[in-house]
Amino acid sequence: MKKEPVIVVGLGEIGSVFARAILKLGHPVYPVKRDTDMNKLAKTLPAPYMVLVAVGEKDLQTTLKEIPSNWHNKIVLLQNELLPRDWESYNFINPTVISVWFEKKKGQDSKVLIPSPCFGPLASTLVDALATLDIPAHEVTTAEEMEQELLIKNVYILTTNISGLFTKGNVEDLWDNHNDLALEVANAVMDIQATLVGHKLDREKLITGFKAGIDGDLQHMCMGRSAPGRLARAIEQANAEKLEVKKLREIYKQTS
Repeated sequence: MKKEPVIVVGLGEIGSVFARAILKLGHPVYPVKRDTDMNKLAKTLPAPYMVLVAVGEKDLQTTLKEIPSNWHNKIVLLQNELLPRDWESYNFINPTVISVWFEKKKGQDSKVLIPSPCFGPLASTLVDALATLDIPAHEVTTAEEMEQELLIKNVYILTTNISGLFTKGNVEDLWDNHNDLALEVANAVMDIQATLVGHKLDREKLITGFKAGIDGDLQHMCMGRSAPGRLARAIEQANAEKLEVKKLREIYKQTS
């Protein structure tokens, strides 16, 4: 029996990994590129099995506003810096969310740091699809647990990227030789994240998760291309909440 179609919005490196994994499960995949009219496609495919949104962070809000309403009950989100507030203002019905802990660079195979947690009605499909590519993932059981997983990834990606603007090295060097810096940046990041989710954080648990990410690939370089943008965005968020985040402001002055 033919399986239901899957829409993949954004075919960058990560989106292409998911598209390939879903194809291996037997679902036909329909890509949405920058010049694709989603409303027109939604008339042709009114009831897809999944609509996986794989655009970058900076394009996420613009893309979510354009998602046709008849796809709202099939949304899957996977961006870095993702939090519930990013999708709660839309009329999505039980979106599925995955915190991606593997990287994919052009011309290279996917590299796994740790298993990727996911939550929502399509989580088991994501786990099964990624397993076809030997990429480990697992389901979590509650929305609260998934929020915690998203916060862990945010602390990891923001702390390593921002610190890397100063250290220029890998995550092992950051943790072993610049531990005070790592923890100071991480706590500033957590100050911001707490305002974004609207409650206090279990900082010890977040640091434990952050360290697990580091241990997953000690040679992972701290600073990617997105690092300056992540720091600028963090400063903007801190300004909006009148947070001090002294170390982030110091690094911003030194590197901008």
